[in-house]
Amino acid sequence: MEQIVTIKQSNTEKNYWKDLWNYRELFYILSWRDIKVRYKQTVLGILWAVIRPLLTMIVFTIVFGRVAKMETLSIVPYSLIVFAGLLPWQFFSAALSESSNSLTENVSLITKVYFPRLIIPVSSIITCFIDFLISFIILLILFLVYQYTPPVQILVLPFFVLLLFITTIGSGLFLTTLNVKYRDFRYIVPFVIQFGLFISPVGFSSSMVPDQCQWAYSLNPMVGVIDGFRWCIIQGAPNPLLQYPFYISLSIAILLAFSSISLFRRMEKSFADLI
Repeated sequence: MEQIVTIKQSNTEKNYWKDLWNYRELFYILSWRDIKVRYKQTVLGILWAVIRPLLTMIVFTIVFGRVAKMETLSIVPYSLIVFAGLLPWQFFSAALSESSNSLTENVSLITKVYFPRLIIPVSSIITCFIDFLISFIILLILFLVYQYTPPVQILVLPFFVLLLFITTIGSGLFLTTLNVKYRDFRYIVPFVIQFGLFISPVGFSSSMVPDQCQWAYSLNPMVGVIDGFRWCIIQGAPNPLLQYPFYISLSIAILLAFSSISLFRRMEKSFADLI
């Protein structure tokens, strides 16, 4: 007599997180698949991970540094100041774009097999971290080119990398969940990323924002992340840990992460039907 095996989703929160660990190999499988697909059939391949941040840095250096004359405000090469802001932003924007569409691009996987759906958007974020590491290597090369020695607080950079992950996962899961139910978000996400670039301190310093606008400006969780990266990399950059706007951004990032995970978990059972 043929035996029928049924795989059911765990009901308790404890079992759900245990399932994530049991399916941990899926993180590797999906991430590796995305890495191979991303640059497949491209002439330059993985070199695009080098060209994109470099070209963006050059454009920002010309526009903000030469045209807006911001390069005269610091003794540190303006290219390094820009790249210190681009480093977290490019990871965030790429991960946000990839994770927001991750569920809708894996319809067959979601409708046929049970596993914690959280694995799909998170694995796409992990994939983007490879580009982040490549960009970090470019930053180290720029140190050599400019004969630049970073400040000692670069040792604190892992803390801000962790904060970057928290911010990205929170934003990514939120948009991923909404994109499953409301397909309009596939058109909204590129606009959000483009708009976010101009309200984040990538090409400029947060100190240029008027004091009366700092609290509203800091509602953008990437403000604290980018300011933290710049403080760790650029000599003489303001310490965000001594300023209240950083803690506004930190609170928003943590709140967004917890609320997005909660929203994702509530909607997860209906993903197969909605997709």
